[in-house]
Formats: sequence, structure tokens, C-alpha cells
Amino acid sequence: MKKILVPTDFSEQAENALKVAAQLAKKHGSEIYLLHMLEIPLQEIDALSTPSALPEAMFFMKLAEQKFELLLSKNYLKGIKVHDIVKNYPSFSSIVDTCHEHQVNLIVMGSHGASGLKEMFIGSNAEKVVRTSDIPVLVIKGEHVDFKVERFVFASDFKKDNKETYRQAIEIAQSFGAKMHLLMVNTANDFLSTAEAENRIHNFIKDYDFKDYAIHIYNDESVESGILNFSKDIDADLIGISTHGRQGISHFFSGSIGEDVVNHSKRPVITFKI
Repeated sequence: MKKILVPTDFSEQAENALKVAAQLAKKHGSEIYLLHMLEIPLQEIDALSTPSALPEAMFFMKLAEQKFELLLSKNYLKGIKVHDIVKNYPSFSSIVDTCHEHQVNLIVMGSHGASGLKEMFIGSNAEKVVRTSDIPVLVIKGEHVDFKVERFVFASDFKKDNKETYRQAIEIAQSFGAKMHLLMVNTANDFLSTAEAENRIHNFIKDYDFKDYAIHIYNDESVESGILNFSKDIDADLIGISTHGRQGISHFFSGSIGEDVVNHSKRPVITFKI
């Protein structure tokens, strides 16, 4: 967690994420990379552009610079090394590319979620980043004056392809000193007896030394609702979940539980790419 990237559009949701990132940076001695993506891609502006194109682009550059200056002057960022970055390619892959460029360990971003027809057609910005990122993404909902994680739900089917994500989740739990609640959700269409489910979880975690955990088998109508309802029951501080990062037509038909939880959860969610 030595390098944290925070995408910003200078909205309230983005600043909520930045405040959490600042708390993490102070605790772990991290640097913050604050990324803004311009709406007007400057690569399209060249000698053949219309006379009005360059002034318009410079206006937005200057506006972004002013907003950065205001944001960087906030008290909660004092003592933290912050790198401000402007990208001229307004795409979600730019966020992941920037992480690779600067060897970022964690993305922290704000979200207000999405619902109804909006969700069906475009989803939330956070969901799009979760879908494309191979770096853990911490999604913040609302303001957290004191961001602490004591109860950390790690939801999984506890199959072998999730093992790397569990290792990453352990690192997150240890960094916060949190207890991990290992959650398997049973549904009518994919049901295991309690004994079978517990046996699968024990086999899954046996190669790890992490001991501060509890095992939970929870029955619900869907995996997503089970994760959200269980997290509410124990008043979880953070939900951790794996995501396959499906894209395109495959995502439209198959969906992703991780992305749905990001959209619908009122609690912070951290996702790990399988």
C-alpha cells in the first residue's frame, strides 16, 4: 500500500475517496497519485485543428490546474506526498495504465452507485474500473471521518481460482488489524450442506497462517443479497470480493457478483481480480 491512486473528477464522491486515501497514506507512509482525465482529448489538437480548438483545450487544462491547487491545499493532505496527473485520454483503461506506469498498489475511488436503466446501460464509474483493473480497488461510499476496519467480510465460493485474491485479502486485513469473516452464501440453485461448505473453506485456507477469522455459511435468494444482508447483520466495515472482470457481451449476459456488490453496497467494498 505504498502507492495509492485516486481518480478524481473533483466531485464530492471523489473527495470522499481522497480523504480515505489520505488516512491510509498517513498510516502506511504511502504516496498518493491523484489522477484527473480531461473530457477533451488533447491528442486530437494539432496544426490542422480549428482555431477555436486550442483555446478550448487550454481553458480546460487551466481549470483542472486550478482545481488541483485548491484540492492540494486541503489540510487532510498535509505531510503526504501527492502527485497530480492529468491524462488526455478519457477512458477507464487510462486508470489502470497509470497504475502500471507508477507501480501503484491500490486504487481508491468514490462512487454513488447506479440503479435501474442507468445501471443496465452504463453502470457506475467504479464498476467500470473494477471490471478492468488487475489492481485491488477500494470503493468508498460516503464520507469516513475515521476510516477503520475491524470487521472485514471476505465473500467467496472458496474454489482454487480465488486463492490469490484471498492472499491479497489477508494483507488488507493485517494492515487494518481486522478480523476476517469468511463468507459462503448458499442459494437454492447452488446449495451445499453446512458440513460440505465448511470443509471446502477449511481446505481453501489450510495453506495460510492467518488465524484471525470466523467462518459463516449464509442462506439467501442470491449471492449478492446474501453478501449485503450478512454484512449488514454484523455491521461490517468492509466487504472484500473477487471479480472475474468480464467485459463486453459476456459481461452483459453473465454479469459479475463483485461489480453488482460494488454498485449496490452502502458499505466500502474492495475488489480483487481473479
